[in-house]
Amino acid sequence: MHIDIVGTYLFAKISKNIDYHERPRKNILFNDMHFAIFGNQYQDFKASELHRVIDVLRAIGASFAIESDYAKYLFSQNLIAVSDFSTFSSNDFDADFAISMGGDGTFLTVANHVGDKQIPIIGINTGRLGFLADISPSSIETSLRLISQGEYDIEERTVISIEADGKPLSDSHCALNDIAILKRDNASMITISVEINGEPLTDYEADGLIVSTTTGSTAYSLSVGGPILVPQTGILAITPVAPHSLNVRPVVISDSSEITMRVESRTHQYLVAIDGRSVDCTEGTILTIKKAPYVIRTVKRRGQSFFKTLREKMMWGAKFTNT
Repeated sequence: MHIDIVGTYLFAKISKNIDYHERPRKNILFNDMHFAIFGNQYQDFKASELHRVIDVLRAIGASFAIESDYAKYLFSQNLIAVSDFSTFSSNDFDADFAISMGGDGTFLTVANHVGDKQIPIIGINTGRLGFLADISPSSIETSLRLISQGEYDIEERTVISIEADGKPLSDSHCALNDIAILKRDNASMITISVEINGEPLTDYEADGLIVSTTTGSTAYSLSVGGPILVPQTGILAITPVAPHSLNVRPVVISDSSEITMRVESRTHQYLVAIDGRSVDCTEGTILTIKKAPYVIRTVKRRGQSFFKTLREKMMWGAKFTNT
């Protein structure tokens, strides 16, 4: 373990030579488990939930550390004392579980940091909707204790990646939710020529195009009329954003497909959003989207099915009465 002093803060960086693809994560005694805690820096008013998580982890004998940027922010707001906690860099850590404190946006950030490490992610929802972060603040203690007893399931979620002219588009070129090709704010609509496995699909004239995983089908894609995809079905959705033609509709394809795109724009520029992380692109670039070579592992409470989550979050079957 290496201790770095940054300003007035002590940070513990844990660095191990581990093959994350091969590392088994079963049959671990809970008091030997280590948790990496990530959080939303814009929710300081919900820091009490973090303290509740910490209290439970300490009570059941688990070790933990807080992501350094999150820890610095909490300390700056007098919400924690840094000397009481170990911290870690989001780009250099290992754990048996990662905990995401926030909404689905925070969960996506954690998934990006976890990458191919195969660390299961526990999502505690202190945000709004919470399809990914589905543990409510009211059930923090119960849920963590059940997890400590092995009462949980692991769901493996497909990740997609994007290349530009055969090379990764950016350092963070993989998405758990979606990859969107979008016009710039001051631009007219763009034309996106799409091929699936080398075969032409169509030319989309639209404000953009979204390629979403099953996980991302309830996010941006859903808001522009895309279908809801059930996890573990091995499919992707291609959904246009404000298409010029009314006969253009979403298309569902196998997640083993390779999608090739060429974009034309009057400004000769456009944006690619990878789980919301925007990258500028220029006309003439050949974009390739395909399944990444790893999955993201999410921790689900027993009995919390996708359809149950849909009913709760979409309020299907809810009856409203006038008072």
